[in-house]
Amino acid sequence: MSIEPGPEAFEPRLLGFLCTWCSYTGADLAGTARLMVPSNLRAVRVPCSGRVPPELILKAFDNGADGVLVLGCHIGECHYDNGNHRAAKRVPTLQSLLAFAGLEPERLRLDWVSASEGERFARIVSEFTEAVRRLGPCHWRWAAMQPEESHLESAGGRR
Repeated sequence: MSIEPGPEAFEPRLLGFLCTWCSYTGADLAGTARLMVPSNLRAVRVPCSGRVPPELILKAFDNGADGVLVLGCHIGECHYDNGNHRAAKRVPTLQSLLAFAGLEPERLRLDWVSASEGERFARIVSEFTEAVRRLGPCHWRWAAMQPEESHLESAGGRR
């Protein structure tokens, strides 16, 4: 007799791209204040939320992330003037692409956290963790969506 683990046993693997000027500092504040933040988020410090290319987000899912969180400065507070505007356009477009490719768009989230918002950071990570936990493990891979090399050759494609 085997006992299957229930859905509550699933701990999502989350990757977060955090703006160095605001969100990363907000995360640091959450840690310094000893706020309860789920430990399954792996944070990547980036210069700006607008500098996170879609390919990197797709690669995160390819490498086993169950969810990806992009956190930047609040609109109007970007250190690079309009980087968060770029992210605000890019992420919804990528969510649409992911939905078209068969992945729940809720697995990718964009939000804003300032350097003084440690509690907000903790709340966003907790909410996102719960949302992804409800979705279950992500088995989708972008690489599986790409045509195989042999198909390209038979169609006259370049090597």
